[in-house]
Amino acid sequence: MPLTIRRAIEADQPTIRRLIAEARINRMSLNWPNFVVAEDGGAIVGVGQVKAHDDGSRELASIAVIRPRQRQGIGRAIIETLLAREPGAVLYLTCRRELQSYYEPFGFRLLVPPEYPPYFRRIVPLVNAAMRLLRFGTQIVVMRRDNPAH
Repeated sequence: MPLTIRRAIEADQPTIRRLIAEARINRMSLNWPNFVVAEDGGAIVGVGQVKAHDDGSRELASIAVIRPRQRQGIGRAIIETLLAREPGAVLYLTCRRELQSYYEPFGFRLLVPPEYPPYFRRIVPLVNAAMRLLRFGTQIVVMRRDNPAH
């Protein structure tokens, strides 16, 4: 069976939570209606969402692909599907600094802290401080994809 990407359904929620936990990414706001899932042979092999924040910003988030299927274009397909669902929207994302170049071909550009919307201005410094304290050796950056219609 070919890879298919579809809107998540409520029954996908436990799998979404498990994949996000296994990927060791932010487990907040994992609401299944925001997600798409990538399926292969009836098994979910990847997930992703766009979530809204209280300050009005929208974030491409929770992109995860099971380890045996990484580097096969599944993440790219999930991102392209999510971007197509958000025509004309300004979107933000957070990622490890070393993944910045992965998102640039999708139209995302690195922001400096004064450019962050309020949600990211509050959260990112806390996350980066925790990363330093725990000696994870990585930094979280914020990127933005402007409205392609402008």
